[in-house]
Formats: sequence, structure tokens, C-alpha cells
Amino acid sequence: MLTFVRGKALHLVPVLFVVTCFSFLLTSLLPGDIAQVMAGPNATSQSVAALRKELQLDQPLPLRYVSWLGKAVRGDLGTSPRSQTTVVDSIKERLPISLELLLLAELIGLVVAIPIGIASAYRAGGLLDQAASGAAFGVLAIPGFVVAIVLIYLFAVQLDLVPATGYTPFLTDPFANLRSFFLPALTVGLGEAAAYTRLLRSDMIATLQEDYIAMARAKGLPTWHILVRHALKPSSFTLLTVLGINIGRLMGGALIVETIFALPGIGRLLVESIYARDLMVVQGVVAFVAVAFVLVNFGVDLLYAVLDPRIRHGRALA
Repeated sequence: MLTFVRGKALHLVPVLFVVTCFSFLLTSLLPGDIAQVMAGPNATSQSVAALRKELQLDQPLPLRYVSWLGKAVRGDLGTSPRSQTTVVDSIKERLPISLELLLLAELIGLVVAIPIGIASAYRAGGLLDQAASGAAFGVLAIPGFVVAIVLIYLFAVQLDLVPATGYTPFLTDPFANLRSFFLPALTVGLGEAAAYTRLLRSDMIATLQEDYIAMARAKGLPTWHILVRHALKPSSFTLLTVLGINIGRLMGGALIVETIFALPGIGRLLVESIYARDLMVVQGVVAFVAVAFVLVNFGVDLLYAVLDPRIRHGRALA
């Protein structure tokens, strides 16, 4: 296992280098004077020159990247020239909100998808399978912002059960916090559940045709035991892959969902920074999200080896 982890970690280093490089170039290669853009149209030439010197824009691009990377490794992603707040502090302030949305949405997706996916695979072609497949295709065909508007109309306007927008910190009022996250988490979670159900159903159908499943049935094992203990685990690899990708994707926040429901998460921070032309924050947030995406998928690769020892042994021998 240590050999496997070491090998994956060695592959991780160049990937992180490329990711951080592209994150840096995202704003550094924009056309025009970056200092003028960040300072605003009404800035004086003196303030633009001071900002250009502060951002080291008078230095060659490779030297600027090495300097930025060295600071980033130490946890310094720069300071916003507009708010005078460090990028790391801005991310720390918004990250818990995006993480809570991510966790609640994925929890909803998995709680809905796993039992329905297993039941649909066990009775493939049956009434439940057809109903679940139709509902999944319908949810996937509807844009997220439309789902959000429908949920707001149903739960906030008609039933008046939860607030349509706003955010309450968990430590201030846990119940109000969960109420404020109900609609955004359900909006994201429904789409996740639809995709996960289809993936798990497809893999479970193939697994249930394996010889060892027939052997388990011949031994007289209970159906639930066969489905959960013997079929679910080998059928979860595709689901795990997509789950890791979605966690990395949602790490930056669901941009549209956070905007619609007025959640001050990472996604909304990125949108606000783009509108404000705060390129230092944009660069730092993009780099953070990109690195988080890579690390989450690295964790998924390690989880593969835990679920199936053949993976780590095969790669270790390779």
C-alpha cells in the first residue's frame, strides 16, 4: 500500500505543477494592462504604477510565477488591492458555506440513489425501474436554475416552509442554517441523485450476472445480503469516480445555485471578484479550486485501492 501511495504521490507533483501554472497564466496573459484593469478606469497613473510594482508586473513572467508559487506553497495567495483582504482569508470565510452545500447535496444524492439504484437493478425492466429511469432522465434534462425556481415556488412561496434566499451561520442557529440550505442542497442533490442512480443501476445489472452472485444465490443467502454485501461494493467504482469528480467540481461552489439562493460561498466570491475586476482574488480562487479538485481525485484513487486490493497490487508490481 505504501508503494502504491508513493507512486500516486509522485504522479501528483507534475499534475499540481501544471494546474498551478495554468491558474497563474489565466490572469497573467489577459490582454491589456492588468494593473490598469484592477485599478479601475478612474485610477491615476501613480496608483497604477504602484499597483504594477506591487504585483511585480515589471518582472519577467517566469520569475513572477516562481515568486507566486513560492508564496502559494506557504499559504500566501496574495492580497486583494480593492478590499485589502488576503485571498486566503476570503477563501476561509466562504469555504465552509460551499462545503456545507456540497456535503448536504451529496448526502441527498447518495441517500436517494443507492436504494433506488439497487432496487432498479434487481428488478430491471420492472415498474420501479421504468419509473426511476424516467424520473432520472427528466431531472437530468431540466437545467439547474429551472429546478431551483420550481423548488422556490413550491416550498418557499406556496407552502412557506423554508426561506427562498439568505444564509444563517450554523453556530448562530443550527435549525435556521439547515432551513436556509434545504432548497439549494435539494436543487443540487436531485441532479446528483439522478446521475448516480443511472450509474449504479447499470453497474449493478452487470454485477448481478457474475458467477459468484449465482453461487451466493445457490447457497441460499438472503437477497438483501447478496445485493448489499456482494454486489454493491464491486458496482460502486464508477459511482465513486463520478462522486469524486462532482465533489471537486462543487468545491468551487455551484455558481448558479449560490447566486440564485444568495449563498455567500466560494462560487459567489468568484463571480463577485470577476465583476469587480479583482484579478488577484480570481487567480487565487481558481488555483485553490483546481488544486482541491486534483487532491480529491487523488483521494478517490487511494480509495480504489482500499476497496479492491487487486488495484494496488497490480500497480505496485507494474
